[in-house]
Amino acid sequence: MDSIAEHALYARFLRGLRAFPRRPALRVGTRTVSYEEAHETALRWSGAALAAATPPPRAVGVLTGRSTDAYLAVLAALYTGAAVVPLHAEFPVERTREMLRAAGVSVVLADEQGLATLAATGLDLPAVPAAAARGPAGRAAGLAAPRPVAPDDTAYVLFTSGSTGRPKGVPITHANTAHYFGLMDRRYDFNETDVFSQTFDLNFDCAMFDLFCAWGAGARVQAIPPLAYRDLPDFLTECGMTVWFSTPSVVALSRRLSGLVADSMPTLRWSLFAGEALRQADAEEWQRAASRSTLENIYGPTELTITIAGHRWDPERSPARCVNGLVPIGAVHAGHDHLLLGPDGGVDPTEGELCVCGPQTTPGYLDPRDGEGRFLERAGAVWYRTGDRVRRLDGGELAYLGRLDAQVQVQGWRVELAEVEAAARTCDGVEDAVVVPRSTEDGTELVVFYTGVPTAPAVLARRMREVLPKGMLPREYHHLAEFPLNANRKIDRRHLAGQAVRPD
Repeated sequence: MDSIAEHALYARFLRGLRAFPRRPALRVGTRTVSYEEAHETALRWSGAALAAATPPPRAVGVLTGRSTDAYLAVLAALYTGAAVVPLHAEFPVERTREMLRAAGVSVVLADEQGLATLAATGLDLPAVPAAAARGPAGRAAGLAAPRPVAPDDTAYVLFTSGSTGRPKGVPITHANTAHYFGLMDRRYDFNETDVFSQTFDLNFDCAMFDLFCAWGAGARVQAIPPLAYRDLPDFLTECGMTVWFSTPSVVALSRRLSGLVADSMPTLRWSLFAGEALRQADAEEWQRAASRSTLENIYGPTELTITIAGHRWDPERSPARCVNGLVPIGAVHAGHDHLLLGPDGGVDPTEGELCVCGPQTTPGYLDPRDGEGRFLERAGAVWYRTGDRVRRLDGGELAYLGRLDAQVQVQGWRVELAEVEAAARTCDGVEDAVVVPRSTEDGTELVVFYTGVPTAPAVLARRMREVLPKGMLPREYHHLAEFPLNANRKIDRRHLAGQAVRPD
């Protein structure tokens, strides 16, 4: 274990293991798993996975429900030396099949729910259940140590919504994560006494922050059950939660279900938000409830390894720096360069599309076609075009102004409207479909307008659930005889967005 290279993502877990082998690494429900137990289970499960795959896998799928097995499977997949591909057992079968194929997965780690999902895909892939890591056979097949990896090897593959109507695979390397978590170690004072929330599904890159920031410090990861949101302050106090990380939508949810009373979350040291724009009013309300914590708005697309910028909230200074009621996204991480691309394709010193280059940038999409228009070659470097319009503030920080394309954030999900429209067109009787976002107090919702045969919303929703994950499902469906057109004879999306607004 001492010979493991520090660039390996799993080296962060091994750091916690060396220092605190018997401390809890993970708690889900009533079950707690120590670092030592997690390590031994992962070694056995990874050995069983390697024995089941011939030749050795380049990508290992993790297909589970949300249990301790899910987190141990991520670690086991990394121990094989292959790329881990976190999937979601409740995703539509068609989508799961597409992702397994696109990532080149040749063996799957699964629990009972995941095994059923894999069987439904019809793919002939070996599956290694969690039980294989626990019996005598699992102990016999277990690895002595995690397999070595090179810096440029892929650590994990995540899928984002794609404008082509199918998910886009984003590989992130061990070098990408090594730079990122090195920065996080310097930015935060996490230690072995911390308890990290785990609110994100494992196929969401922010979950990697939870796991590997916690494990690198010898801290505990605490999964947040859905029922906890009924009285979140009470749950956090009971758990001794010190590090909270979620989408900003949780603020509105907590306000509605349990209220955010001043000083009601006294154990929190850090309050972190990402995945969608953070409103000033929400930041101020959360800060009052978690008055002893430091609050940050952190920003970054999957292609730039979890987060690439951050603003640390200061009750005295930050309100004046908010633009359009939104908290700034902060300064771009050290070791990176960025530029703002104006409408004419030139560099604009004050406002434009944020483009970033540096060591956290993905080497490219699994399908190179998905990279068309997303990367810019300039000044001898390759820049990732985020599609986000930002404004440069005094002191080098950036303010988020909105999207330049048809992508929206729905409770942390990056959703390409074109993908939802493509799904709607697969519904019987639908000739064409347009999807528009609608802003509500609880975040962004999707509304579908369609032409063709009028169909009951429940019928349309049932078909959409077959092809889209829950987080991308529209809230409403409206039939039109024809779409309104603007002066250029194009579909007037602005008019449809106006129709989608709910009356006060």
